[in-house]
Amino acid sequence: MPDTFDYLIIGAGIIGLTTAYELKKRYPACRIGVLEKENRLGAHASGRNSGVLHSGIYYPKHTLKAKVCSTGARRMFDFAQNYGIPVKRTGKLIVATSEQDVPGLDTLLQNARDNHIHADRLASAEIRALEPYAQSDYGGIVCHDTAVIDPLAVLKELRRQLESQGVQFFLQHEFRTLATERASLITSDGQRWTFGFLFNCAGAHADEVAKQFNLAQDYELIPFKGIYYKLDPRKQNWVRSSIYPVPNLFLPFLGVHFTRVISGDVYVGPTAIPALGRENYGLLSGMHFGEAMQIFRHLAGLYIDNAYNFRRLVHLEMSKYAKPFFVKSARRLVPLVQSVDLVPSSKVGIRPQLFNIRQKKLEMDYILEDTPNSMHILNAISPAFTGSFAFAEFIVSRYEERVKHSRSDHAVNLS
Repeated sequence: MPDTFDYLIIGAGIIGLTTAYELKKRYPACRIGVLEKENRLGAHASGRNSGVLHSGIYYPKHTLKAKVCSTGARRMFDFAQNYGIPVKRTGKLIVATSEQDVPGLDTLLQNARDNHIHADRLASAEIRALEPYAQSDYGGIVCHDTAVIDPLAVLKELRRQLESQGVQFFLQHEFRTLATERASLITSDGQRWTFGFLFNCAGAHADEVAKQFNLAQDYELIPFKGIYYKLDPRKQNWVRSSIYPVPNLFLPFLGVHFTRVISGDVYVGPTAIPALGRENYGLLSGMHFGEAMQIFRHLAGLYIDNAYNFRRLVHLEMSKYAKPFFVKSARRLVPLVQSVDLVPSSKVGIRPQLFNIRQKKLEMDYILEDTPNSMHILNAISPAFTGSFAFAEFIVSRYEERVKHSRSDHAVNLS
């Protein structure tokens, strides 16, 4: 006999957990199962991110990211404080590193006004008062509400609470295929699972799952690798909170930056190097030939089309494999930094970025697709961790709207 659930969630990352959390708030008696292919939580993006709770200043007001980021950050902060999870409101400095960056500051401030974000423009002297070692010649912005948190502690606490409410976790159960029976699937161990409704929160593999439901036909996820250095502990006083550059808002990467994380360590990075595997954390580990060829083909198309100056991005990011070029990027923000000040770090992450095959572009916002009994979150990239509680509210409300319309349509058909 198959295991049967009212709601089945694929993926025990932050979106899967907060979706389960929101479902339990609204439907306490429901039966929820969470399938996770790894033997632990946080093996991928949710456990590898920097732990920054972003303000939402990067996102235009019409985007779903803007709608959930700042609200989600406040809820995540409150959740952490309520349950003893390490969290600290540190603020974030965004600095212009050249005259060309100054118009970008204006765009960010407009986003802040539109999204009701607490942010201020700073002159050089004001920057030096906050971050004495930061680049200050061209001005900047301070985001007052940015915080840092322990991501793994959040996942652990959410799991504890969910299990106490009867949610069942099944680790090392990887989605393989839909079963021939209606509303059921098969996992890697051959087990069959049936569900009333399924939420696909599979992160870097969400498009692969969605394709089994005949969705995501225009999309593929392309992975980008983020590697980090750490600032030598003897130089950590050079960075009080977080220092970021003005990003290219047409691309989904924020550039190399300095982040004082909740432990007090200062990380420098990440890169956005095209990776040849969704779990290609090492040089060759996590790389599979067929997948690598498909990714390479999409990257080649982006490179040839050169939309949003993608070719220059690739050149810059690939060069950061060499430490001198990485240091050069870091020095744009903190000019005193030398190669010896950056020590190796084991921290590495993969950002799976949704690629629109038909339009030949990287998607910048969250994208969801549905069937009558499933919902698929296809592009849960940064700031997905920050906004996860508010994003989960959006996901479950969208589900409820679909159920309501389905019942309405059914009533019309009966009449």
